[in-house]
Amino acid sequence: RPDGGRRTELHLLFDQLISESCGPEPAAAPGPQDVCAVLVQACQLVPLDQEHLVSKVCQLIHHLLNRYQVMVDEQSLNFLLSYCISALRQCSSWTHVEILQALAALVYNNGPKCQKYLPDLLGKAGLLLQFSDPAQPDVELRRAAVRSMANLCLSVPAQPYLDESYRSVCFQTFLSVLQSSKTPEVDDITFCMLLQSALKGVQSLLNGGKMKLMQTDQIGALLAVLKKCMFHGLPGLSIEVPTALYPAPLPQYDKRSPVKQEQSEPATSKQTGSRRKKCKGKQKKGEFGEEGREDSGKESVLGADLLRLQLEEVHRSPRGDRGASDACAGRGPLPSLPAGWKRLSSSESEYSDAEGGIQSKVRSYQANVRQGALACFLSTIKSIEKRVLYGYWSAFVPDAPGIGSPQSVSLMTIALKDPSPKTRACALQVLSAFLEGSKQFLSVAEDANDHKRAFTPFSVSIASSIRELHRCLLLALVAESSSQTLTQIVKCLANLVSNAPYSRLKPGLLTRVWNQIKPYISHKDVNVRVSSLTLLGAIVSVQAPLPEVQLLLQQPSSSGLNSSGSATPGRLSCCEQGRKAVPWAGESPQHSPAGCAPAEPCWLLRLCVSTIVLPREDSCSDSDANFPSLCSVYEPCPLRLEALQVLALLVKGYFPMAQSYFLELGEVACRCMEEMDPSIQLHGAKLLEELGTGVLQQHKPDSPTAPEQRVPVSVVVTFWTMMLNGPLPGTLQNSPHPTLQTSACDALSSILPEAFSLLQGDQQVLCVTVLLGLNHSENPLVKAAAARALGVYILFPCLRQDVMFVADTANAILNSLHDKSPNVRAKAAWSLGNLTDTLIINMETVGQSFQEELSDLLLLKLLRSATEASKDRDKVKSNAVRALGNVLHFLQPCHVANPRFREAIQESLQALIATVGSEATMKVRWNACYALGNVFKNPALPLGEAPWATQAFSALSSVVKSCKNFKVRIKSAMALSIPSRRECYGSTEQFCQIWSALVVALQRSEDTEDFLEFKYSSSLRTQICRALLHLLSLARSTDLPLIGGTLRDHGDAIKPYVLQYLRSSGEENEAGTHTDSGERERGLQGAIDHLSGIERELQGKARVRVSLYLEDVLTNHINATELTEA
Repeated sequence: RPDGGRRTELHLLFDQLISESCGPEPAAAPGPQDVCAVLVQACQLVPLDQEHLVSKVCQLIHHLLNRYQVMVDEQSLNFLLSYCISALRQCSSWTHVEILQALAALVYNNGPKCQKYLPDLLGKAGLLLQFSDPAQPDVELRRAAVRSMANLCLSVPAQPYLDESYRSVCFQTFLSVLQSSKTPEVDDITFCMLLQSALKGVQSLLNGGKMKLMQTDQIGALLAVLKKCMFHGLPGLSIEVPTALYPAPLPQYDKRSPVKQEQSEPATSKQTGSRRKKCKGKQKKGEFGEEGREDSGKESVLGADLLRLQLEEVHRSPRGDRGASDACAGRGPLPSLPAGWKRLSSSESEYSDAEGGIQSKVRSYQANVRQGALACFLSTIKSIEKRVLYGYWSAFVPDAPGIGSPQSVSLMTIALKDPSPKTRACALQVLSAFLEGSKQFLSVAEDANDHKRAFTPFSVSIASSIRELHRCLLLALVAESSSQTLTQIVKCLANLVSNAPYSRLKPGLLTRVWNQIKPYISHKDVNVRVSSLTLLGAIVSVQAPLPEVQLLLQQPSSSGLNSSGSATPGRLSCCEQGRKAVPWAGESPQHSPAGCAPAEPCWLLRLCVSTIVLPREDSCSDSDANFPSLCSVYEPCPLRLEALQVLALLVKGYFPMAQSYFLELGEVACRCMEEMDPSIQLHGAKLLEELGTGVLQQHKPDSPTAPEQRVPVSVVVTFWTMMLNGPLPGTLQNSPHPTLQTSACDALSSILPEAFSLLQGDQQVLCVTVLLGLNHSENPLVKAAAARALGVYILFPCLRQDVMFVADTANAILNSLHDKSPNVRAKAAWSLGNLTDTLIINMETVGQSFQEELSDLLLLKLLRSATEASKDRDKVKSNAVRALGNVLHFLQPCHVANPRFREAIQESLQALIATVGSEATMKVRWNACYALGNVFKNPALPLGEAPWATQAFSALSSVVKSCKNFKVRIKSAMALSIPSRRECYGSTEQFCQIWSALVVALQRSEDTEDFLEFKYSSSLRTQICRALLHLLSLARSTDLPLIGGTLRDHGDAIKPYVLQYLRSSGEENEAGTHTDSGERERGLQGAIDHLSGIERELQGKARVRVSLYLEDVLTNHINATELTEA
C-alpha cells in the first residue's frame, strides 16, 4: 500500500502521462510493448482501495490505447481485464465510468481473446448487463457499458466469434437501448451518444454475416428502432413509430404527429424542411460538426467511395473512443473520413459552446445518430433475405400519397430534407441497397391499364411506388448541391432503372430521367459525370429494346440538353464544339442500309465516342486532381471507361441504330486497343465483341431483321480486315495482360462465318493459328476463351470440311479437356460437343469420304476422352454426354467390329446409361437422353438383344414416367421413338415394357410439384403420343395381346390425349421440326393399316382391341374437325 508521498507522486505521474497522451504528436511514438508494460506496471502500483488512483490509471489505459492505436498482447490483456473487472466489483460507483472506458479500449478488436471473461461480463449476472440495464439511473454509466459491449461484438477475421447465447444477450440489450425514450433529465448529447453506441453494437453483430436475422418479431423490432433513429432530430419532423414493423403487401403509413417544438428535442428548432439554409460557413475549421465541412464546396470527389467504406466496413473503425485523442489534441477528425459517428466519447464533451454553440453541437450529434442508424440499416439489409426484406417495402420506400392524406415518411424524406449532405448520401446508399436485386419483386408492377377498381391491386401499389421513387429522386437531383450526395442520387437512379419493369408501366418515366440527367454529363465533378454515364448505360440496357428508349435515341443530338437542371453552359458548349470534330458527326454513312441512317447521329453515341477519342477541351478540374495520372490530353480514365461500357451496351441493346456507324465504331475499338492503358484496351475489345455479336444475331436464320436491313457481308469483311490488319493480333498475344487476351479471344469468336470465308487466306490462317496457340496458354482464362473460340470456328462451313483443321482442333480441345481448371474443361467440353456436331453434319453432307479421312486413332481418343469427361462435374458432363452421343452415332461398322474400339464403346454406353438415371442436374440428364437417341440412329450398333440396349431402354422408360423435370421426360420419350425397326426394340417383353411405360407417362403428364413444369406438359404429351403411334406402327402380332389389354384398361383415359395430339397442328416439337395435323392423321392411319393387316391374320379378338380403337379415335377427330370448320 503506497504511503501519502508515494500516492502524490503517482497522481502527478499519471496526470503527466494523461496530459502527454492528449498533447501534440510526439516525434517517436512508443511501441505497443512499451505501452502495455507501462499500463501493467501502473495497475500493479495501484491497489483497488485507492479509488482516485484507480480512476486515473483507467483514464490512462483509455487515453494511451486510443492515442497510439495499440493492440494489447494476450498476457497483458489478461492482467488488465482482471484488474478492471475487479475494480468494477470493488470500487465505488463514481469510478465506474472511467473503468468501463478503459474496459472498452481493452476489448476493442480483442473479443476472441476475452472468452474466459465473458461470463463475468455478459453472463446472467454479468457486469455489463447490470450497468446497461434500462433501469440504470446513470445514463453516462449505461452508455459506457453499452460501448464496451459493442466493442466486444466486433468480429476479427479468422478468429472465433461470440457464442450464440452472448450474441442474443447483446442484441437484446442494444435493442432495448434503441427502443428507450429520452427522459427530461438526460441531455440530448448524452442520449445521442448512447444511441450511437447501441447502433454500433448492432452493426458489429450483423457485419460479416455473423448474425442472420430470421425471426419476424426480431426483424420487425429492429427495423422499427432503425426507422425511429433514421429520423432522430431531423428538423421539422417528429414521427411516431410502433415498437415493431410487420411485413405487409400494402403500404404502411406512419402516424406523423404535428410539427412542434419539443423540450426534449431542441434541435427541431426553426428549420422546417429547407435543409440547406445557409448552414455553410458557420462552423470553424476543424470543428467536429459536419454540415459546414460538407457544404463548403471542398468535398472530396472520392467522398462517395469513402462513404461506402464507412457503411460497409464498420469493423475497421477505431474503438469507440479513439476520437478522444484527436479532441484532446485539438485536432478534428480528418475531413475526408465521414465516420465520426463511430468515434464519439465522453471526452468530446470538451467541445465548447464558443466553437459553435450548443444547438450546432446537438444538431451534429443528432446527424451522427441518423448516419449510424442508416449504416446499421445497410448491414441489416445484407443480413435479411430479400424476399423477407421486401415485406417491409412500404415502410421505407415512398408511395404516392392518397387524396387528403400526407405522404408517408421514407428514406426519400431524409434524402430530400436532411440538412446534412452526408446523411442524405447515407439514405441514398441504403435505398440503393434496397433496390439492388429487386427486379423480381418489382416485376409484378403494372399501371398500363386505367380500369377503375373497388380496391387497389398490389401490382398497382408497386407501380405507384416506382413512379414516386422516380419523382422524388429527380426532385433530389435538381435540389442537391453536394457533389458527393449528387453522385449517390445518380447511382440510386441507375439502380432503380436497372430493376424497374418499364415494359409494364406507362411510358414517360425514362424520358424524364433521360432529359434531366443530360446536363450532369458536363458537371465539374468527375464522379458525377461517371455516375451519369452509368445511369444512361442502365437506360439503354434495361429490357432492351424498349420503344421509349428507341425514340429517345432517335432524338436530334441538340434536343433536351438544357431541358432541365443547371448545366454548365461553358462546359456544354465546349463539349458540343468538340463533338463536331468527330469526323462522322453529321454525315450519313456510305454503307448504312437504305433508310437506316438518321439525319444526325444519336446524341448518346456521339457523346460516348467524343468522350473516348477526343482530347479534352479544358484543363484539369478540381475533382480530376484526385486522378493525378489523368490530367492528360484525354478525359479522365474512369469517364472514358464508363463511356466505352455505355457504347457497348448501346450496341448490344439497339444494334439497328448503332449499325449505321458500324465501321466508325470499329475504328473507335481499334483506337482503344492501340492505347497503352490495359483497361482502355480491354473495353475496346469488349466493344469489338458486341459489334461482332450484333452482326451474328442479325444474320441468324430466324432473325426478324429483313435481309436488306442487315449489315452487308462486304462491310463485315471490311470491318474484320481492319481489325486483323490493326491492333487485334497484337492484343491477342499480349501475354502480360491475360484478361485482355481473353476478351480479344471472345471478340475473335464473334466473327460472322460468311465474312470469315471471304477474308484473305493469310488472315484466316492467322485467326486459326493464334487460337490454336492460345489453347496452350498457361493462363486458365485465356485457355478457356481459346477453347471456346475453337468450338465456334469448328462450325464454320468453310472450315468444318477441312479434315486437317478438324484434327488440329480436336487435338487442341482434347488437351484442354484434361486441364486442371474446371472452367477450361467446361469450355473444352462445349467445344467438343460442337466438334462432334460437325462430324455428324459432315457425315450427312460429305459422306463416306470424310469418315474415311478422319483418323481412327483420333476417333478413339475422342470417345475415351468424352467418356472420362462424362464423370466430371456437371458443367463438363452436360456437353461430354452430348459429344458421346454424336461420336457413337458417327461410328461405322468397321469401328464397331474393331477390337480396339469394343471396350471404349461399351464404357461410353454404360456412362450414358448411368447418367440418364443419375442425380445429376437436369441439363445433364436431358443431354444424356438426347445422346442415347443419337446412339439409336446408328444402324451399325447392335440394338435388339444387346445387354446395353436393355439397360438403355429400361433407364429411359423409368425417366419418362417419373422424372421431376418435364424436359428430361420429353427427351427420353423422343429417344424411345427413334429406332426405325421392330427388331431394334428387342423381345416382346421389352417392347411391351416400353409401351406400358409410355402409357403411364401419358397419364402422369400433368402430375408435377413444380408449377413451372406445366408449360412443358403439352410438349410432353405430344412427344409421348408420337412415340406410342410409332410403336404401334412397328408392333408384331406377339405384342398385340398386352397392347390390347392396356387399351381395354386405360383406353378411355388415353383417348382425349391422342385427340388433343391430332388437333394441335403446326406445333414445333423439341427437335425443332413442325408436324401439321395432316401428317399426324397420316401417322395414325399408317398405324391402323399396319395393325389391321396383322389382326386379319390373327382372326381374333385382338383386332377389336387395337385397330378399331384407333379407328374410333380417328373418326372422332375427323367429325370434330368438320364441325369446327362448318
